[in-house]
Amino acid sequence: MSASGLYPWIKALHVVAVISWMAGLLYLPRLFVYHCGAEAGSAASETFKVMERRLMGAIMTPAMLASWILGLVLISMLGIEAFRGSHWLMVKISLVVVLSGLHLLLIRHLRAFAGDRNRHSARYFRILNEVPTVLMIAIVVMVVVRPF
Repeated sequence: MSASGLYPWIKALHVVAVISWMAGLLYLPRLFVYHCGAEAGSAASETFKVMERRLMGAIMTPAMLASWILGLVLISMLGIEAFRGSHWLMVKISLVVVLSGLHLLLIRHLRAFAGDRNRHSARYFRILNEVPTVLMIAIVVMVVVRPF
């Protein structure tokens, strides 16, 4: 199969990886909201710890890495020259960097919950839960509308 024949397959895998990553970014803060209500050391708290760890390790981080790798492969297949003057791509990549920073922040919160050291309220995690949605909307607009 030629490189051009592989392109749609790589793009499809990239979209699947992004959807998987976004699902985790939207679900993990919601788990944190509920975890805040569980007493440290309780059965509920221990169950949340397992769920959070598995979500991050088995879905979110592999999906984030696949999103980045496949996205960069797509860019390299077209050649960076194809994007000269495409400011939308630079904005999109910048937003994905912010999304990756949020991923790292969630890892930090996961570790705090794992050690029974969470210092944030359920309200904080409810607000944090909205950030991936806003970033996702902006990223989709950049990719589909390409406003500049």
